[in-house]
Amino acid sequence: MTKKEMFAEIRACVADNEEMVAFIDHEIELLNRKSNSPKKPTKTQVENEGLKNDILDALAKAGEPVNISQLVTYCDSINGLSNQRITHLLTALRKEKKVARTYVKKVAYFSLGAEDEGE
Repeated sequence: MTKKEMFAEIRACVADNEEMVAFIDHEIELLNRKSNSPKKPTKTQVENEGLKNDILDALAKAGEPVNISQLVTYCDSINGLSNQRITHLLTALRKEKKVARTYVKKVAYFSLGAEDEGE
């Protein structure tokens, strides 16, 4: 049960108390305002968007499927990042259908494109 639903249930129980009904209506209004407010991206999300663009540029520069270790040599901005973070960024790019993943002997290779091969 959500907070909004809980307030609606409580409001039904205390319908005869105007002060409590006014309070509950105010709380529901605050919840509605909060859920409808536009969300700004966090600092990390903004940074990740820049890194994803750098990764796409590096994959274009490579011209062939590369694994993460090879990708780092093409892109200085991701050089200090962990393999896990780079994998996360590549997975996000795969979901956006900008990067394709291919497996060769259980090693993942990434390239530009929307088709995944060898899964």
